[in-house]
Amino acid sequence: MSKAMQEVVPHHEHSVPWFWPMAAAIELGKEGVKQFQDNLRFAAEAIEITVSPEPEWATSNRVVLELDTMRLRDFTSKSIKHAQTPVLVGAPYAGHSSTIADYAVGQSLVEVLLGNGLDYVLVTDWKGATSSMKAFGIDKYLADIDATFEFLGGKVNLIGLCQGGWMSAMYAARLPDKVCSLVLAGAPIDTDAGNGPIKKMAHTLPLSLYEEMVVAGNGCMLGQTMLAGWKSMNPEEQYLRKYLDLYEHIEDKSYIEHTEHFERWYENPMDLPGAYYLQVIKQIFKENRFAKGEFVGLGKRLSLKDVTCPVYLLAGSEDDITTKEQVFDAEKYLGTPKSEIIRKLVPGGHIGLFMGSKTLRECWPDIARWIQSTGQLAI
Repeated sequence: MSKAMQEVVPHHEHSVPWFWPMAAAIELGKEGVKQFQDNLRFAAEAIEITVSPEPEWATSNRVVLELDTMRLRDFTSKSIKHAQTPVLVGAPYAGHSSTIADYAVGQSLVEVLLGNGLDYVLVTDWKGATSSMKAFGIDKYLADIDATFEFLGGKVNLIGLCQGGWMSAMYAARLPDKVCSLVLAGAPIDTDAGNGPIKKMAHTLPLSLYEEMVVAGNGCMLGQTMLAGWKSMNPEEQYLRKYLDLYEHIEDKSYIEHTEHFERWYENPMDLPGAYYLQVIKQIFKENRFAKGEFVGLGKRLSLKDVTCPVYLLAGSEDDITTKEQVFDAEKYLGTPKSEIIRKLVPGGHIGLFMGSKTLRECWPDIARWIQSTGQLAI
């Protein structure tokens, strides 16, 4: 893989390439885009890969609410009576399982939150799109988030991860009285900020290319098509390098177990509704409507000035998916007093914000305590 492509996709930083499949193609110029288009057309016709078992949740939980777009998972111990305002983790919705919020023992955001004073923790377990979901747009997801809030009593502390972050911020802007505190981790709020490869791609590739992929998926953005297209752009990294690494560590049981666990998550991409996908590409990333106060959600033009609750902004110093500027520039637009906004920059890339052992150990306990310090936990 070229140095430029390595910079776009760091090791194990694969959460969003399916959502942003052309990031590497841009580094190769017009020929790269043409190659990627051809690869995607081929992959849409014939995808032959070995499907790994579906990823699993690391922490015991139960589904307490079933909606069209998600299952609401409650990680609270059954022996604990709900004496706190709920903490809802809005998982990423960019083409992979929500289990990233509870990836593995020792690498689980849920585990850290539960272990640091938050005893009522839930996660949005987003569903992969079916043909019946292809017309779902952003409003459908905001409406289902609202349904979870109502189910939980109407007041919630909200943690938004990556793509789940801008949805969380949208909800907080639309119904600010319901959000007690807001954490945005690796969340692209001002998509025009910084100079990352995703911004470059969003403003370079035509919308028609994305529309073509949705048509190929019969109205959905197919996760396996995106995965196959990405792999075909990086055959050395995806096939030769992976198996050479495996051979070199064949006697390392821990390495094998970690690799198998990652493959479960990595090799099971989710389909996305075509309407949602195209709306996000055009209105959020190409036109930056949300940060500009021009996005209409649930019948109202949304303004970040309407968000007045305490806000915690978390970004990775080496995050090429959501640059720190896209996260931190949210402060310019929020209605929250500056004294109630915290900005935290941590070492590492994108996925590490949610499941990196160092960030989970050194940063998220402080965030859990910050949620408690806002005084928004007692029911």
